[in-house]
Amino acid sequence: MEQAVSTKAAGNVRLVYILYLVGLVVGVTALVGLVMAYINKGDSDSVAASHYRFQIRTFWIGLLMMVIGVITTPIILGWFVFLFWTIWLIIRCVKGLNYLEKGLAHPEPATWMFG
Repeated sequence: MEQAVSTKAAGNVRLVYILYLVGLVVGVTALVGLVMAYINKGDSDSVAASHYRFQIRTFWIGLLMMVIGVITTPIILGWFVFLFWTIWLIIRCVKGLNYLEKGLAHPEPATWMFG
């Protein structure tokens, strides 16, 4: 049986997703979200922990994509990498928020794709 996420934990998880989305405009908020996810993951229930794992992986995989985008920008490919990263991040955050609103653990927190 799935464990329900506490109201406080759900609020923190939701805030990290929002910080990631705001990070598309104000980059430093994504870093704040990453720190929050690392701080809260240790003492959270299993539902929140799955979301924190997904969020932490979202940050690091996204950072890898950004590095690849910067490296490949001189050959135009980088702009497509940046576009893909933006769409990828939005989809991951929206899907994560959707699972959270339903009170569900993230089913695939280790995925590299859209989740």
